[in-house]
Amino acid sequence: MDFYQLTQRQRQKWLKAICLFFITLIVFSFVYLMFGEVFISPLSPKSSFEIQLITDLRLPRLLAAIMIGAALSLSGATLQILLGNGLAEPGIIGVSGGASVAMVILLFIFPMFATPVGFMISAIMGALLFTFILVAIARAMRLTTARLLLVGVAMGILASSVVTWFFYFSDDLSLRLLIYWLMGSISGVTWKQHWISLIMFPAVIWVMSKGNLLDRLMLGEVHARQLGIDVYKVRWQLIIAVAVLVGGSVALGGIIGFIGLIVPHLLRLAFGSENRYLLPLTAISGALLLVMADLLARTLLDSAELPLGVVTTTIGAPVFVWMLLKNHDTY
Repeated sequence: MDFYQLTQRQRQKWLKAICLFFITLIVFSFVYLMFGEVFISPLSPKSSFEIQLITDLRLPRLLAAIMIGAALSLSGATLQILLGNGLAEPGIIGVSGGASVAMVILLFIFPMFATPVGFMISAIMGALLFTFILVAIARAMRLTTARLLLVGVAMGILASSVVTWFFYFSDDLSLRLLIYWLMGSISGVTWKQHWISLIMFPAVIWVMSKGNLLDRLMLGEVHARQLGIDVYKVRWQLIIAVAVLVGGSVALGGIIGFIGLIVPHLLRLAFGSENRYLLPLTAISGALLLVMADLLARTLLDSAELPLGVVTTTIGAPVFVWMLLKNHDTY
């Protein structure tokens, strides 16, 4: 449905939802900064240790959760339209795996380029390659939703096996420690790494501004061309934007699955498919979900910290099964 066809009541529903989720994100952000191994009361004076704990550890980690959550949820919403597949998600269809493979190859074969900039570039290139392959296969072979999903899952398994082989034959301690990070973790994020966020942020804003364009792409290529859209150019722009978002997310926090699947899908069920409003709401909701998930990862265990990817998978896997069962006739 086009934006201009929305009724006043529908527009108000979208705006109320966006405001509500944004306020909830702010509230949970404050909660995130207070809770941890050391509880910091918002009412008492802060010691120098508490100030340092917030500014040097919790705040950069909070911003990473917000950025990664927004990026992955927007990537999922975009891929679902590009591939015509409501179950498309960067982790499930192998895009995140492509980014991780590129980073591990860089670390293992070209260690001289294993710098933060090198990791970022390699992650984007890996995500771009896997996204291009999926889109090309979908367009050339006109795969059904189920077959395209299976191809994506197979590519994800292939990426995982490549990473496993590298780990198995490596004696490098830093590479072995990377296993925990690839499970999804933002525990080591510092302010120095947030230059990646500065690259991702314009891509997030750009994708959110393309709601009307995505609405027209949902009508099909023929109708989109009749409306004056250069489908080929737009598709490549969206592919590059998704690669930047997914590659940056993997470089910043490892593989964090299911955010890009459950957030846009559940929001479409609850509110509709008007992308002009859905995309901002998706970004806010994805950020909120990841902030809540990382808060659980930090606080559920007293003596250890859970990998963030494990928490999101635990939340997302049952929802994924429910989506498959609910739509078994479609998928």
